[in-house]
Amino acid sequence: MTTTNSLHELKQLIRACPVIDNHAHNLLRPHGQKTSDLLTITTEASGEALEDTPTSLAHLRAVRQLRKLYDLPADADWAAILKKRAELLDGDADALYKKCFEGTQTILVDDGLATADAVEPYSFHDKYTLSPCKRIVRIETVAADILSALYQQNKLPAGVALADEEACSLAWLAFITAFEEAVAALLGDSEVVGFKSVICYRTGLDIRPRRDVEITEDGLRSFRRHYLPECVSRNFRVEAKGMNDALVISTCKLIAAGYRQQGVAKPLQFHTGLGDNDINLLDANPACLQPLIAHFPTVPVVLLHSSYPYTREAGYLATVYKNCYLDIGEVFPMVSRDGQEKIVRQALELTPWSKLLLSTDGHFFPDTYWLANVQGREAIERVMCEYVEKEDLEVKDAMKAVKDVFFENSNKLYDLRLKMEDGGKELPNRPKEDQASAEEASGSSHGMALQPTSRYAKAYREVFLPFTRTNPLIHYVFVQWLDYMATLRTRCLPISEFSKMLKVDSTIRMTYGNLGTLQNDHMSSVCNPVGSISVEPDITLASLRRMQSIGPVKNSATVMARFTDDAGLSLGPCPRAQLGELVSEFQRDRGVAFLVGFEIEVTFCKRLWPSELDQAAFAPLDTAHAWGTFTDEQYMTSFELMLNVTRELRNTGIEVQQMHSEAGDGQYEFVLPPLPPVEAVDTLIQARQCIQQVAASRGLRATCHPQPFPGIGTAAHAHISFNRSTEATDREDVDLDRTQMSFMASVLEHLPSLCAITMPQAVSYGRVLDDSWTGGTWVAWGTENREVPLRKSDKLRWEVRCLDGCANMYLALTAIFAAGLAGVRSGKEVAMKDCLKNPTQLSPAEKEDLGITKKLPTTIAEAVEAAENDSELERAMPDGMLKHFLAMKKDEQKMLNEMDDGARRVWLMERY
Repeated sequence: MTTTNSLHELKQLIRACPVIDNHAHNLLRPHGQKTSDLLTITTEASGEALEDTPTSLAHLRAVRQLRKLYDLPADADWAAILKKRAELLDGDADALYKKCFEGTQTILVDDGLATADAVEPYSFHDKYTLSPCKRIVRIETVAADILSALYQQNKLPAGVALADEEACSLAWLAFITAFEEAVAALLGDSEVVGFKSVICYRTGLDIRPRRDVEITEDGLRSFRRHYLPECVSRNFRVEAKGMNDALVISTCKLIAAGYRQQGVAKPLQFHTGLGDNDINLLDANPACLQPLIAHFPTVPVVLLHSSYPYTREAGYLATVYKNCYLDIGEVFPMVSRDGQEKIVRQALELTPWSKLLLSTDGHFFPDTYWLANVQGREAIERVMCEYVEKEDLEVKDAMKAVKDVFFENSNKLYDLRLKMEDGGKELPNRPKEDQASAEEASGSSHGMALQPTSRYAKAYREVFLPFTRTNPLIHYVFVQWLDYMATLRTRCLPISEFSKMLKVDSTIRMTYGNLGTLQNDHMSSVCNPVGSISVEPDITLASLRRMQSIGPVKNSATVMARFTDDAGLSLGPCPRAQLGELVSEFQRDRGVAFLVGFEIEVTFCKRLWPSELDQAAFAPLDTAHAWGTFTDEQYMTSFELMLNVTRELRNTGIEVQQMHSEAGDGQYEFVLPPLPPVEAVDTLIQARQCIQQVAASRGLRATCHPQPFPGIGTAAHAHISFNRSTEATDREDVDLDRTQMSFMASVLEHLPSLCAITMPQAVSYGRVLDDSWTGGTWVAWGTENREVPLRKSDKLRWEVRCLDGCANMYLALTAIFAAGLAGVRSGKEVAMKDCLKNPTQLSPAEKEDLGITKKLPTTIAEAVEAAENDSELERAMPDGMLKHFLAMKKDEQKMLNEMDDGARRVWLMERY
């Protein structure tokens, strides 16, 4: 006989048992929380149909319950609810969120419902759950992202090209191959515990497995006839039946293959039943899926949303097929109380409780999670207690059923490896880092994802996760940094390992001696083999961007790095970090923010094989060429390459402001947009790499060598502008004009020394010439004067012209900004006047009157000597940085001087 105590124990379990929410969606960002229509929390209706919602039982029940959530009186109307909710969001939104997610162990988040900029990333919800949340990947979103990327790369036929069957076939092959590669990569991602299809919305659940050739033919046919003509206007949404079926079947095949190889299969969820007016209700019947479920017996299939109003059909499938499961969700709070209880009973009419899962389908608003949780527990409590009272179940069986449906079934199906305390009444609410550490120590880290540390948590959530979503094909990340000799060094990580590195705070380790090695890895005199340092990705991940799609290396990304010590602090010898520190000091103490824009001058060369040097020799790509020209030869040989380069740069996220031919044969210039200094250098390096690799994929060399051929001088001019920082909007002590003049006065004073860093090769000084628009030979400045090394181009903008592509730009800007800061601190006055003529046209007396008395170095040796004797510059720069660089530069020049002229030119052209 059932006792009152045993029923009470059952009720307590139902009310307190933690829930693994096996299907829900992201919360809206704060703006959306305040502006979106809360009426949608109890209905799938939209548009005019939404107007009738206030007369539904589901809405009226939610109103009564929300009053309790918001601590409102019993007579509060809908307007009062909305007002109080807005006050809570403005006052203490975090407290409201915590209350709404109470009792939730973890959430499996389908993050494909809205665009990444509209919703919080799935990991945002971790702070409100007992265990870290996981991803459910919507396969149609993956497909749309790939198709959008292919379109941006001009790889989708359009217009008259739709009549080209071969072009359409190749595009289909490229798409389906990329889709399968993406799914395969996601199968190996521990953050992804399952997949989801919304084919129910698109073309219905009637998916018929057939021979591969038939699936391919149907997919290609629908791709060409129904998808491509309207893909852009539909924002790449896949709504062609043959395509949709192919996506589902391909995913099933990959899941099945994964099971054969590893013995683990990630479930595939299907939206079934209840939906908005975008759905064909007849095609939403899960019975349509029976052939697919039967054909893939090792692929776990989850029928979502109680399959309402087809709950019995779904329960039948979950009963007769081992690989089929029924999710009881979305009906809370979309259906009336009586309807919810009937749905729970229908699910249990035939289906073993071991095949039932629980979800909220919470979405956008935290209130949806709360209502679903409250109403779901109430419905299950009534049904279970009734079964116990009528002796259909014993209390112990009912309690086992509750634990399984709430927790254990999802825990097992999604391989989460979480633990629930006996009774579910008290779960350890340890910090997530401690939970992760315990799981890792027990060898169970596969099931509980390690959380990002405090250093990378924000960037992981706000940058890395949205990046992987919008770039689903990325499989590798190249972590890159510049050494002192401006050699780009690289470590390549699979994206899963890169993700792990961000989460567990691991780093790339290298010997301290690498800071002192030359381009050929020979040790310089300052190479110290004792000790090690860490190379860490950009802490904000602001430099994370995809690489170009042209060439043999595809599906990769790049991110710039810094040097750190064992405590994770930036090392003094790291030019990138030191540049950031200088910029921060200007913003913090001086109220000044800088923007830097680079001009990339590059010479495109053909390789000539063999040569007398037994290695490649070079010739310019085109010769019918002058500044700003567009000759027939350029049209046929060069401009198509230039346009491909700019397109690839745009695809990586780098917008080129202008592109034009420069004065030398084969020489072109790409103008980059102004950016904050560190970001500007990151972008410069990544843009140059893209340009050079696109050229290399065609057997060409794109070189920044300062003088690759006689008469061709190549620079890398930097434009520096002075701006009021956002932190100093109201400060009255910010005098940008005075600051810029003190800054540039100090740069001019130290310009001969700075040249050792900004023009760091012997061949760089072939450009120190008069009457050639390269910056001249005199230390001077002038408004719109290209015959001086510092050109003032606007009221608060300067161009540094004594700078070329062999320089480490982090180091060059660090030296310039350090010199400039020293001048600002001392309030240095500009003794030199504005030179408005070519200095060579001035008499000695005129030059002296303007303060033009010093000349630039004409050799690298002169520049190094000037820097060695410049104690003020050494003190201005980070401790030891200048000496370290100069020692390496001497050893490098000695190594280069052992080569003959031809070999040295080729050697440098291959590296810069």
